[in-house]
Amino acid sequence: MRSLSTHFRNLLAVAVTLGALALAAPAHAALDIQHWTSDDGLDVYFVQSETLPMVDLRLTFDAGSARDGDQPGLASLTSNLLSEGAGGLDAGEIARRFEDQGARFSTSSGRDSASVSLRTLNEPDTMSAAVEALTTVVREPDFPEAAVDRERRRMLVSLRNSRNDPGSIAREAFWEAIYGDHPYASNPGGTEDSLGELNRDAVSAFFERYYVAETASLAIVGDISRAEAETIADHLGGSLRQGERPDPIPEPEPTDKAGETIHIPFSTNQSHVLKGQIGYQRGDDDHFPLYVGNHILGGSGLVSRLAEEMREERGLSYSVGSRFQPMTRSGPFFVNTQIRADRTEEALEVLDTTVRSLRDDGPGEDELRRSVRNITGSFPLQLDSNRGMLGYVAVIGFHGLPLDYLDTFQDNVEAVSADDIRDALQRRLDPDRFTTVIVGPQDEDGEEPEED
Repeated sequence: MRSLSTHFRNLLAVAVTLGALALAAPAHAALDIQHWTSDDGLDVYFVQSETLPMVDLRLTFDAGSARDGDQPGLASLTSNLLSEGAGGLDAGEIARRFEDQGARFSTSSGRDSASVSLRTLNEPDTMSAAVEALTTVVREPDFPEAAVDRERRRMLVSLRNSRNDPGSIAREAFWEAIYGDHPYASNPGGTEDSLGELNRDAVSAFFERYYVAETASLAIVGDISRAEAETIADHLGGSLRQGERPDPIPEPEPTDKAGETIHIPFSTNQSHVLKGQIGYQRGDDDHFPLYVGNHILGGSGLVSRLAEEMREERGLSYSVGSRFQPMTRSGPFFVNTQIRADRTEEALEVLDTTVRSLRDDGPGEDELRRSVRNITGSFPLQLDSNRGMLGYVAVIGFHGLPLDYLDTFQDNVEAVSADDIRDALQRRLDPDRFTTVIVGPQDEDGEEPEED
């Protein structure tokens, strides 16, 4: 096992000493997110939390599937391979470097971003060893040929298995229908053709292009001082390649599928339905009225309007919900449900009527108060752990949201009025332009539905 960077360990030891000498900050309810940019250009977002003797880190890169271009699945393949070999160490040796310190390392990717995460104890030697192992992974991944082929085959199996899952079929068809030729339309898991062609050269080129300081932000939450956090950030920032910030992802435009119904035949007792349109992006001024409005419509589980109308009143569906999914560019709005196949048309009419009712008339005052209480009452529970805070801080950093976003969240929710919700929904949702994807059995008359 290679020794740790002596320089990094010495710097961290000094930072620990300085942190111990610093006066403790007064306790307050606000979540103090500190932000700075390292000398190497890495944006850092830090929250000091003394809840546990732990530190959670997340490096987030503008390296999601929206950057796949004409090679769907490349971002996911690259992310999945980061721990399969780095700095001359094989996957087992990398895993042991983390395990020897009791640390947990993981990778993930989506349409907008890819990330690497680390959880470690805050004891200086343990923390420095875990961070050094993380540094090795993000600085010099090897992408062994055997691992590339193995992971590519695993993704192919997963993709083929998804062809037997009506929910997966509906999701893929929905994203393709509302986004058309936009990068968000691409399936993060790839296609059979693209996965068959991906190779080590493509993975290496993607890594060198997108896993660079210019695309990265670092979130740190844990029981360490600002000085220690700066030392970690400087070490990680110095390990990243220098590159260029990629062109912004274009804003999507409605496709020719807007307003259409796409029925994909599938032998099942239920019809899986996704119904919606392009929504809005992170940081939009309408976020809070739309967020609260959707909570009332279908985002609050069994007490939502959709659940009441679809499940409790008519027994049409066991599971129904709705969601705005803001992204770097405008993400989707959708209603998602599984419907008794013999009552599909009735259920679609109820979905449409329920959405239109809230959009046209807005919520009642009692309904709004209950929803606001539910949101603000449960929100603190989402920040009761380092890991919960880390997710929010990483999103704030990657999307450039205000540093006081979490501190003002409850006030912003409470400030939403019924008129605000009605106005925002009327401007942002057009049920006549909703694309509807149905994956289920043939029509009752025995004819196969037309597959779009």
